[in-house]
Amino acid sequence: QVQLVESGGGLVQAGGSLRLSCTFSGRTFTDYSMGWFRQAPGTERDFVASITSDGGTTYNVDSASGRFTVSRDNDMNTVYLRMNSLKPEDTAVYYCAASSSGAVTPIRDLYDYWGRGTQVTVSS
Repeated sequence: QVQLVESGGGLVQAGGSLRLSCTFSGRTFTDYSMGWFRQAPGTERDFVASITSDGGTTYNVDSASGRFTVSRDNDMNTVYLRMNSLKPEDTAVYYCAASSSGAVTPIRDLYDYWGRGTQVTVSS
């Protein structure tokens, strides 16, 4: 069974940066593409970014383009989300997810496993 554990969230001022990490265990990491999603109170869980199993292709939601960068270290079984120029509207719980489809995709149903999330709060 795959386990995903996110870390790196916290409280940051607007304009600041954070790097989220997600550690994967239980299966072969390189069999999965990985994604990041976020969910603010009272809203649906929205796609942020995704990366293929070899790290060669990434895809970001438009609102994150130029500010957020997804990457992975296959030796460390870890996927990262670097977030720069943070805005108060980025405040949410951030979740990582693993997809056996191998694709970079914003479709939640294509992700097989989910972490429990890490809180990111951006103050104005």
